[in-house]
Amino acid sequence: MGSRSRSGSPEPRIAAIVTPSDRDLLRGVKAGDEEAFSLLYRRWQGPVYRFALRMSGSPPLAEDVTQEVFMALLRRSDGYDPSRGELSSYLHGIARNMARRRLERERGLQPLGDEAGGDDPMADLARRERADLVWDGILTLPLHYREAVVLCDLQGLSYEEAASALGCAVGTVRSRLHRGREQLAQRLRSAQLLATAALSAPRMTR
Repeated sequence: MGSRSRSGSPEPRIAAIVTPSDRDLLRGVKAGDEEAFSLLYRRWQGPVYRFALRMSGSPPLAEDVTQEVFMALLRRSDGYDPSRGELSSYLHGIARNMARRRLERERGLQPLGDEAGGDDPMADLARRERADLVWDGILTLPLHYREAVVLCDLQGLSYEEAASALGCAVGTVRSRLHRGREQLAQRLRSAQLLATAALSAPRMTR
């Protein structure tokens, strides 16, 4: 029976809810605890998926990369060294490598680099009208700039976390982020000018 207050009414029980840390869950994964892996998956599946999607623009590819990341974590959970950074950086690093390999293998399916856009200006304009300009601009950035922009500006990682995920110096992340933002701004201006010119152009009549 629950305890009662002096007035005779039951006293509410306050359960102490402790949220396990990533390191606690990872220790459970190493010990074969399926519930620990499930909690870790639910915690990080969303961020990993969004990163892969923002890098590729392909939901199927992002789903595959997400599954591969957690299968890799399950196979080699001892590969994570807490002294080298947070688990988020480690997972984003695995996702980055896997997404890069898939994008290089399936380059023809993705609007990457200078290859983005077709020979038909009107078809390209129609595509831009349907797509979000920022999303489209990010997908056309070179991979090394795109990674920095997605990790820092969209995923919310710090420079240090992004550097850990990318395996480079913090200064390199800052430089790539700066150049990526510049290129993105330039591409967005060009897309907006193109759209404005198309809208103001006189229409042909029969």
